[in-house]
Amino acid sequence: MSFTKKTVKDISLNGKTVLVRADYNVPVEDGKITDDYRIKQSVPTIEYLLKQKCKIVICSHLGRPKGKRDLQYSLAPVANRLNKLLNHEVYFVADSIGKPVERAVSDLKPGQILLLENLRFYPQEEENDKTFAKQLASLADVFVEDGFGVVHRAHASTEGVTHFLPSVAGLLLEQEVATIKGVMDNPKRPLMAIIGGAKIADKIEIIDTFIKSADVVVIGGAMANTFLKAKGVDIEKSLSEPKEVSIAKDIIKNAEKEALKRPFVFFTPHDSVAVSKIDKTAKTRIVDWTAHVIATLENYPKRPPKHSGKLEKDEIIVDIGPYSGAFIAGSMQLANTVIWNGTMGITETPAIDSPIGPFAHGTEIIIEALLGEYGHKPYSLIGGGDTSAYVQERGLVDCFNHVSTGGGASLDLMAGKKLPGVEALQDKGRK
Repeated sequence: MSFTKKTVKDISLNGKTVLVRADYNVPVEDGKITDDYRIKQSVPTIEYLLKQKCKIVICSHLGRPKGKRDLQYSLAPVANRLNKLLNHEVYFVADSIGKPVERAVSDLKPGQILLLENLRFYPQEEENDKTFAKQLASLADVFVEDGFGVVHRAHASTEGVTHFLPSVAGLLLEQEVATIKGVMDNPKRPLMAIIGGAKIADKIEIIDTFIKSADVVVIGGAMANTFLKAKGVDIEKSLSEPKEVSIAKDIIKNAEKEALKRPFVFFTPHDSVAVSKIDKTAKTRIVDWTAHVIATLENYPKRPPKHSGKLEKDEIIVDIGPYSGAFIAGSMQLANTVIWNGTMGITETPAIDSPIGPFAHGTEIIIEALLGEYGHKPYSLIGGGDTSAYVQERGLVDCFNHVSTGGGASLDLMAGKKLPGVEALQDKGRK
């Protein structure tokens, strides 16, 4: 899939001052970065600009400081990590606009790098304030958008700044958009989509898209609890979205209609892992939902089994069960392309003497199948957010075909939405 916007390779940048919008919204605990995947992915663009002898000014955000200076969200640790990854000194200035920043930029020499402080210390950033955007733009000759994780937002540093500077894409942004659009527009079939996470509201459009375009759609994670509730399952106090049950019912109806038109499977968990408390020492129990969730789709048997499971009053759902995991892994043996966004259970709970948490087995089954451990290895595109964070933590990022740095941005792109931060860039062929 060709990328239709100009990139850093389409314009002359030699010796110019370049403002780069990166996405360094990474997890930081006690001043230490726990997952540097997004920082690593920005390195190729920066190295390219260094070869052009550019003066490089990088801007980004971290966390949600709510428009106020909050040093727990400082980008200073990112400057240190970027320094090590590049093996090149990265200067840091404790603001993103104003005289100290202007002086720091004017002192830069070709081939030097300056990282600005968190843009979201200013409310004007998320408000796409014209004056704030103009102040950012005044620091450079050219703007390079390379923060894929933020291009679905029309903020001052993603859309506003493009009104004041020639604006092109970085290498990461080009790769993300071209790869995701290529898979969505022309997948090698059968195409399987696995959608997890917590909230249906965040993923309605992408689920609808996959019902129309994929051959198999799997729902997992806490979001699946709302679908179970829509099918009449008593999920007790398990995390769900009661207000979204009607939406879940509509999605199920749409899936059933699609299955009457063509071979298509829409799968919600047939069993789940239940516990009475979320703790690494908790005793788990498998609950069978089969009588409730054997769908009315034409390709499912219509006669339910003689019994079904039921949660106890104090139990909650924390993962998909072994039957569901086996079904998903088995389906992957037939798929040639798998798009995965969202873990299947609570992956944050630490394990005892194991790299795998007690409620991460459903997620691990998906990983094993994607890695070809059951025989067939499909093309794998991993969505951002908690999914990429998990595979990064497991040290498996390089084992997949593409692991996206964008959560909401990748979902919006898959759903066919316009991304403001991409649309604002110069088109190829435009002078």
